[in-house]
Amino acid sequence: MTPEDFAALLTPEGRALLDSLRDHDPAREIAVATRLRRDHPAPLVSAALGQARLRQRAVAKFGAEDAFRMYFTPGGGEMATRAPVASYRAGRLAALGVRSVADLCCGIGGDALALARLGIRVLAVDNDPLTVAVARANAAALGLEGLIEVREADVTDVDTSGYDAVFLDPARRGGRGRIFDPESYSPPLSWAVGAARTARYAAIKIAPGIPHEAVPPEAEAEWISDQGDVKEAVLWFGTAPGTVRATLLPGPRSLHTADPLPDPAAGAVGRYLYEPDGAVIRAHLVAEVAEQLSGRLIDPTIAYVTSDELRATPYATAYEITDVLPFGLKKLKALLREREVGVLTVKKRGSAVEPEELRKKVKPQGPHAATVFLTRVAGAPSMLIGSPVSAP
Repeated sequence: MTPEDFAALLTPEGRALLDSLRDHDPAREIAVATRLRRDHPAPLVSAALGQARLRQRAVAKFGAEDAFRMYFTPGGGEMATRAPVASYRAGRLAALGVRSVADLCCGIGGDALALARLGIRVLAVDNDPLTVAVARANAAALGLEGLIEVREADVTDVDTSGYDAVFLDPARRGGRGRIFDPESYSPPLSWAVGAARTARYAAIKIAPGIPHEAVPPEAEAEWISDQGDVKEAVLWFGTAPGTVRATLLPGPRSLHTADPLPDPAAGAVGRYLYEPDGAVIRAHLVAEVAEQLSGRLIDPTIAYVTSDELRATPYATAYEITDVLPFGLKKLKALLREREVGVLTVKKRGSAVEPEELRKKVKPQGPHAATVFLTRVAGAPSMLIGSPVSAP
C-alpha cells in the first residue's frame, strides 16, 4: 500500500467502503472484490480489502471498538503494543506526573493513543511516510488529534528537551524477521539508552529475551505479560535503578525487588507443582515466588516450583500432581489409556520432545483431561502428570 492508496481510504468513498467490509468473510474475498470493482476503482477496492483484513486481525490487540475505527500497515499491526500493555505503561507515566511525552519510533500510534487518553500531550515521531499517515489518521479516528502531534522525521534529529518523558520503541524486525541483537535495533539500543539518559523519565520498549547483563545499572527492568503471554520488556529511567519487576496483566500485579534472592534449593516433587508466569521467569524472580510458596525447585536448572501445600499466588499456576515417572512413551500411553484421558495438555521445560509429536504418538482417547509436564527432576528426564487446581 502506497501513501496515495492509503489517502484514498480516508475519502468519504473509502470510509464507506471500509465500513461495508467490517464483517466480510476473507474466504469470499475474490467474489467480494469482483462485485465491488463494478462500482469502485480497483486500487481502492484492493486497499480496502487489505485494510479490512488488518482490522480483523487487530481486534485481538485493540478490541473491536477501536480496531474497526483504526488504520494499520501490515508490519505496524504486528509490531504495535497490545492495548492493555500500552494502557498500563501510560498509567505508570501518568502516575509519575508526566504530562508530555516524546514518542520516538511511534509506528501506527498505539502507545501515543494510550498516552493521549490519559490527557498526556504526545509528540509521535516516525521516519516512514505511510506509517506517519496512518498514525495521524488513528489520532483523528479516535478523537485524539488535539493531544497528538505526528511528525515525519529521523528520531535521532528530534529535540526532546521540552517533554517530561521520552518513550522509545526501536524497530526489532528487519527483512529477515525478528532482530535479536539489541545493537541491530533501529535505532540501536545504545542510542536509545543515551536518549533516555537525557530525560527526566524515560521508557524503552525492548524484546523480553534481552540478557540481564545488557540492562544499564541506572535502569529499572520490567517484564510484562498479558493473560499469561510475555509481551515485552521495558527499561525505565528515573524510577527505581537496579530494580527488576515482573508485571502481570490484567491487574496489574507486580512482583519486584532490587535485591533478588539466591536460587532456591531443589528437592523431591511434592503434591503440588507451580508453573511461574513467563514474566516472573524472564525477570529472574522465581526464587521470590518459591519463598512465597515455601517451595523448592524440582531441578536446579528448571523453573518449576514444588510444594506439599497448596497456596494462592497470582504469579504461578498450580497443579496437583498424581504421578512422577521416568520419561517413557509406552508408560505414558498406558497410563492415559487406563485413565481414559482424551484431552491432554502437554507442557515442557528442559525437554527436547515436541508436544504435538507426543500427542500423535500417545493418541489420547476418553472423557477425562490431564496435564503432562515433560521436564527434568534431579537431572533425569521425567514426566509429571496432574491437573490444574485453585487454592481456596
